[in-house]
Amino acid sequence: MKLLLPVDGSEVSLKAVQVAMSLLQQGLAAEIVLANVQEAANLYEMMTAPDPEVLERVSQEAGADILEPAKAMLTMAKIAYESEVAGGDPAHTIVDIAERYGCDMIVMGARGTSALRSALLGSVSNEVLHAARVPVMIVKADEEKDPSDEESLA
Repeated sequence: MKLLLPVDGSEVSLKAVQVAMSLLQQGLAAEIVLANVQEAANLYEMMTAPDPEVLERVSQEAGADILEPAKAMLTMAKIAYESEVAGGDPAHTIVDIAERYGCDMIVMGARGTSALRSALLGSVSNEVLHAARVPVMIVKADEEKDPSDEESLA
């Protein structure tokens, strides 16, 4: 089995890496592919960059930096992995990476958006869920405790 772990630098994407690591530590035999997707440069960036290669290099470096915490977690746990930094629309690029690497499952973090905002704008995890041809496990962020709840318990 091969798992794709898209990482965007958020806490919830690193939590998804932890969930995948836990599955492996519980006996799941799987290979790991880490991925980061950098969105395409906007018009301003394209107009002000002296060279398109500079934009590509900066994008690759940013993606590599974002992947570092996930790589460190996997290395510390002695879990082998492959990694890729790609560019493009995040949802479609994640699905493309999963297909290219022959991944059997995608494990990714969800954004904490409201149901209305998600319905209007969509989210990367929602788009991946509907576009992927393999199962997608969406890891939610930890719920933040409301301080007023703690006061009422005291």
